[in-house]
Amino acid sequence: MQYWLLKSEPNVWSIDQQFKAGIKGADWDGVRNYQAANNLKKMKKGDLCFFYHSNIGKEIVGIVEVIKTAFIDPTDKQKRFVAVRVKYKSKLKMAVSLENIKQKKELKDIALIRQSRLSVMPIDTKCWKIILKMGSI
Repeated sequence: MQYWLLKSEPNVWSIDQQFKAGIKGADWDGVRNYQAANNLKKMKKGDLCFFYHSNIGKEIVGIVEVIKTAFIDPTDKQKRFVAVRVKYKSKLKMAVSLENIKQKKELKDIALIRQSRLSVMPIDTKCWKIILKMGSI
């Protein structure tokens, strides 16, 4: 299993909307950055992803699970980019802010800090566990 971080602006798609999508989940679409799209292509069924509210909040708020691997993004007219389908797993007991992540020296090299504009990024197991602990799971 691999771990990932997915960013979404909460006024576009929030963790609460993801929860309401139920067990059928929702497509994670609209990604138009090639590096982020390549990360979507690497995802496997069962992989877990942190759900990050970007721009508004700037915090990790929950966890989703990949339930369908990469397929052509139906929102891409040129059919160049992919989407995955994810379903809600849980909310963190306490949201983990970007500010708090930046203060943890063990997390200084994660993509969320190094490549702040990237919307889909891998998270290594060690960092995943640290962030889970910060979110009280």
